[in-house]
Amino acid sequence: MGQTQYLECANGRRIAYHVTEGPGPAIVFLGGLKSDMEGTKAVHLEAWAKAQGRAFLRFDYSGHGESSGTFEEGCIGDWQEDTLAAVDALTEGPILPVGSSMGGWQALLLAKARPERIAGMVTIAAAPDFTEDGYWASFSEAQKAELEAQGYVELPSDYMEPYRISKRMIEDGRQRLVLRAPLSLPFPVRCLQGTADTAVSTETALRLLDHADCVDMRLTLVKDADHRFSDAACLRLIEEALQEVLGMS
Repeated sequence: MGQTQYLECANGRRIAYHVTEGPGPAIVFLGGLKSDMEGTKAVHLEAWAKAQGRAFLRFDYSGHGESSGTFEEGCIGDWQEDTLAAVDALTEGPILPVGSSMGGWQALLLAKARPERIAGMVTIAAAPDFTEDGYWASFSEAQKAELEAQGYVELPSDYMEPYRISKRMIEDGRQRLVLRAPLSLPFPVRCLQGTADTAVSTETALRLLDHADCVDMRLTLVKDADHRFSDAACLRLIEEALQEVLGMS
């Protein structure tokens, strides 16, 4: 798999990454909340990109995987800064972000921040605005009071240990919502979503499809696929989506 390298950022963060050289557009894998660059999808797509002879980048946000910091200290804006730092320092020319779950939100923020560099996009169970529409909207009055009093609440997860959600994450997320204002995606977009996903709903996928201003955007719903979207059939669908966007089919 190669040795992990580290990007020393101006803000003091140390971002762990693996980069594969090759022609562009460079595929940039953006992982989910509390996920890391050693996940099944990231590693599989890196191998696929290498087989295609194509540039590829995977990395860990701060507080994730091998990067510096702790998850509890982070927020959407911090991870956006990490994404921009990694893309700016480690890729050149056109890029094709592949955003999984929270990484789908990061891909949309990347498209707003670096529109001139985006050649296309693939999302997998994209979770834009989840801090507001998922967490905050579902909090009870007791949880909201707990958040205010102690600065965090803990939420169970179907996929790992409980999440500790900070007041900072909620407040920062409100500054980065993408479904409340025009969202221009002037490039091919392919969205993948499992119908058995208990973390991101099909409704969220349809809302993004309806909201975005994009002339070439398609949503594929996969019956009984869960949030991981990483079995052999789902991995093939991700490859096919990449091939479509790259014009390789």
